[in-house]
Amino acid sequence: MKQAIEFISKRVKSSEQQIANTVKLIEEGATIPFIARYRKETTGNLDEVEIAEILKLNSLFQDIEKRKESILKTITEQGKLTKELETSIVTCFDLTQLEDIYLPYKPRKETKADQARKLGLEPLAKLIMSQNSVDFQAMVQRFVNDKVETEELALEGARHIISEWMNERQSLRDLLRRMMERKSKVSTKLVKGKEEEAEKFKDYFSWEEDLYRIPAHRFLAISRAEKLGFIRFKLELSKSEVEKTIAQFFIKGNNPQINNQIELAAKDAWKRLLHPALENEFKKIHKEKADEVSIRVFGENLRQLLLAAPLGEKRIMAIDPGFRTGCKLVCLDETGALLYNETIYPHPPKNELKQAMKKVSTLASAYKIDAIAIGDGTAGRETDQFIQRIIFDRKIHSYMVNESGASIYSASKIARDEFPDYDITVRGAVSIGRRLMDPLAELVKIDPKSIGVGQYQHDVDQNLLKESLDRVVESAVNQVGVNLNTASQHLLQHISGLGPKLAERIIAYRDEHGAFKSRAELKKVKGLGAMAFQQSSGFLRIFKDDFSLDETGIHPEMYALIKQVLKTNKIELAKLKASRAQVESIDFDKYICEEFGSISLNDAKQELLNAGIDKRKKRKQFEFDPYIRTMEDLKAGMLVSGLVSNITNFGAFVNIGIKQDGLIHLSNMANEFVKDPNEFVHLGKEVRVKVLEIDTKRNRIQLSLKDV
Repeated sequence: MKQAIEFISKRVKSSEQQIANTVKLIEEGATIPFIARYRKETTGNLDEVEIAEILKLNSLFQDIEKRKESILKTITEQGKLTKELETSIVTCFDLTQLEDIYLPYKPRKETKADQARKLGLEPLAKLIMSQNSVDFQAMVQRFVNDKVETEELALEGARHIISEWMNERQSLRDLLRRMMERKSKVSTKLVKGKEEEAEKFKDYFSWEEDLYRIPAHRFLAISRAEKLGFIRFKLELSKSEVEKTIAQFFIKGNNPQINNQIELAAKDAWKRLLHPALENEFKKIHKEKADEVSIRVFGENLRQLLLAAPLGEKRIMAIDPGFRTGCKLVCLDETGALLYNETIYPHPPKNELKQAMKKVSTLASAYKIDAIAIGDGTAGRETDQFIQRIIFDRKIHSYMVNESGASIYSASKIARDEFPDYDITVRGAVSIGRRLMDPLAELVKIDPKSIGVGQYQHDVDQNLLKESLDRVVESAVNQVGVNLNTASQHLLQHISGLGPKLAERIIAYRDEHGAFKSRAELKKVKGLGAMAFQQSSGFLRIFKDDFSLDETGIHPEMYALIKQVLKTNKIELAKLKASRAQVESIDFDKYICEEFGSISLNDAKQELLNAGIDKRKKRKQFEFDPYIRTMEDLKAGMLVSGLVSNITNFGAFVNIGIKQDGLIHLSNMANEFVKDPNEFVHLGKEVRVKVLEIDTKRNRIQLSLKDV
């Protein structure tokens, strides 16, 4: 435990005490959301990101320890483990260095050096490397025999052994790694005959760039192109410089013949052993770094999408637009339940405009519709313009809704279980409507990779991507909290401490016994023990006519103290919402005790002040420029309105109301250096942008936020 804490503390800013307490909580089964929200005194107020990093490093430490055990076992079985070697392994906490130490002992197929040893040429290799022989030819001649027929064969075998020694020298590898970091270049070349297939990767048909400068998105694009067989991708260093560096690393004397043999061995070591190994190592390292950057961007986009402003409990008409197949229309009540569905054909080829307008107007009145949700895919813009022409009996706003992943949901088992009697078009329209009401509650039903934010999600480490995105979903759900009596199983399973089985049992209990009357009633759910209750209860909400603490993010373990604070200050719990001014005036630090400190108490105060208030912003209506319908309507210099649809590490994409989103590159985002696009835009943000360039052939639109 102590070694793990020291290992982690060298890599994060947190103190050893913070790390120790956090690791202890994790090992006891606490989740990241619970620790970040309800154990702030214990961790020294670490946030979710800091806790996740400690968890990651603790896992890395365990992996290193397991690898050490495996290496020690293998070398022991070989009978080659010395006290010095054991110490170097035990005290090493870097996986790369550990593998360098292990390299000479690693089981492998027979090498050229092994073959030379069988011919008795290792003593010759040692003599060459000792660099103190006077009669070089006589030294070599001693090793010529019926198995090694010439001096050149003897020298070649000796060089193979020397090359292997060079490859296994840890200090040389470290020197070459530093050279790779500073001086290596990414070099790409088109595979002959792949010009048409690889058109999408045209930029990389012949590309060269310093490895240390290459951004994550470009490295992933090049890696993908190589994987598809479109280009060849190399990491190159100056051949002459590196060969000279290796030779000089070993040359100690002035014997030209011996020095020549070392130089030849250096060339062989670099070409055959070191360069392939280091190239693979650095490709792997930079791929992992690119994965981390891309997954982080994807995760931040997903978080913003999940926490997007909900319209709330409104009666919704949702439309999944289409031309030839028509527009699938559904009406939903305040809970998202399906009331009615039909298909209308306001667009070509049927052009049943009048009938469609009458139908929409009649349904809006009959079902007391509050708002209209329109999918932003094919025919979305045209459908929005069609809706704008309808005169309703009252004010009804329409909203364009990101429909990415709706088709994935509509074909899923979840959708089939929810709507067994309806086809996928109806399910897709329902999903669009529910996304407007509450994006979080609906989007948790879809695999995050299918939601349509981020880039290169199919090229990054899939296990790391899933782990990261699952954590983002868990974080977002717990940040908002869910209504225990209305939440779906798919929403509940992301609550801290629950999971699919307990979520299913909660739904079964609710179906059998009716609505939960208190958080304490959760303990009656089969299989939901003390630990699960502790981890989950603070994130579950129960809303009743009379206000109770179950409506807040205050944890039940704190109820007794908070009730005492309110009683002392003569505030009735049932009338709390009307007593916010009194709550504001209370000095909660007066009630600090051994169990609850200042941070927890003031968090509880904020929960009391914000009781019943959704932490997310309210959804606003947005209208695209009515005269912009296709790329042909755009002109350089034109100002247009749009919504940020995706954020990458090289810029942000903006939906301007046509099929193709435009890109605001980092360099066009502000009149200053921009490192992180999230400092200037967020998903769903309304922006006014300038059109810089339109490339209809490649379907690319360049936009700018500067000087708008």
